[in-house]
Amino acid sequence: MKRMPEISLARETDLPRIFDVWLASVRATHAFLTEAHIQRLIPLVQGGLPQSGPIHCLRDASGSVYAFLGVDHPKVEMLFVDPARRGTGAGRTLMTHAIRELGATTVDVNEQNPQAVGFYEHMGFVQVGRSPLDTAGRPFPLVHMALMLQPEKTR
Repeated sequence: MKRMPEISLARETDLPRIFDVWLASVRATHAFLTEAHIQRLIPLVQGGLPQSGPIHCLRDASGSVYAFLGVDHPKVEMLFVDPARRGTGAGRTLMTHAIRELGATTVDVNEQNPQAVGFYEHMGFVQVGRSPLDTAGRPFPLVHMALMLQPEKTR
């Protein structure tokens, strides 16, 4: 039986690596954002990470963060995986933790990121609404999703 990766809470010293994972993930998955959009987001993310709630992380053998999750009950606020680790079950592991241990039942997803929408659908979420603008009023539509099914047991 495959051993589940251990989830730990981020420490302040992890924040630079968490930012690096965020940036690499956004560049790999958010094709709808131009580099100018990303550059405008960078200071907001760098300033916001230290103020965000607990960040739950997966780490490699050296202790370096490769995936992270933030939940503001009941909403998943952030889930990012290093592009080199996509497809390895890291997102599923963190989302299963979010649902089962943190009580997460909702998430907003960029509509222009169909892989993310599909991932959350696979995890048991369904669309319950849509906004034509993101939370900052930019023209990046959001799909509002809610958990309808419990995810299948993680192998």
